[in-house]
Amino acid sequence: MRVVVQRSKTASVAVDGEIVGQIDQGLVLLVGVTHEDTDADARWLADKIAGLRIFEDEQGKMNLSIADIGGQVLSISQFTLYGDCRKGRRPNFMNAARPELAEPLYETFNSMLREAGLPVATGRFGSMMDVSLTNWGPVTLILDSKVQ
Repeated sequence: MRVVVQRSKTASVAVDGEIVGQIDQGLVLLVGVTHEDTDADARWLADKIAGLRIFEDEQGKMNLSIADIGGQVLSISQFTLYGDCRKGRRPNFMNAARPELAEPLYETFNSMLREAGLPVATGRFGSMMDVSLTNWGPVTLILDSKVQ
């Protein structure tokens, strides 16, 4: 699994003009699933994200986690994270898992974040979504469960 983590002041996701997920300060997660991913990958990423210390403390150091600041998560499925652009001009998405594998694992990942005590809003799997956010910092990280 691959997750792009963006620290955000506010964020929302809309489908057909209707807001389906929205948060105040916290993390926006763009979540991609590949063929070999398992619940173990989802667990590793959920634990890593819940404990990431990427919010500033009183001294301005990145020393606080999302739980420490009472933040929220906006999780959005994004198969394009596994787009391969090495050949030609159009991405190849062969490394992205098919929806029947990806959707249950994406939902498991979100459940694991909730079990960690984090409020999680989501987009709508498989839909064309409009994502808006104010990237705070900016802080953007890429986590890949296969590079542990």
